[in-house]
Amino acid sequence: QVQLVESGGGLVQPGGSLRLSCAASGSGFSISTMGWYRQAPGKQRELVATITSGGSTDYADSVKGRFTISRDNAKNTVYLQMNSLKPEDTAVYYCFANYRRYYSDSVVGSWGQGAQVTVSS
Repeated sequence: QVQLVESGGGLVQPGGSLRLSCAASGSGFSISTMGWYRQAPGKQRELVATITSGGSTDYADSVKGRFTISRDNAKNTVYLQMNSLKPEDTAVYYCFANYRRYYSDSVVGSWGQGAQVTVSS
């Protein structure tokens, strides 16, 4: 089983920056798409950003121009650089990875434990 461990959350002032990291552990798999969801109290889960193994990215309209997703394939790690943070960005951020096990056609998803991001004065 692939496990994802997140780090980098915390409290930041409006206009500040944070970088989230998510590392996948295990062996015998190949990751295709990685990305980030977030969930705030009283709101539905929102897909924030995705990145393919080839580096193609997509962003939610709410974060375009402010957030940047990247990955290090050798380290099986995905990052989310968050700049110009706003109070409405406050949420728990979850990373995910879609992957295939070697010698298998099955596509499996895995999720991180969540990282709290709070943007407040």
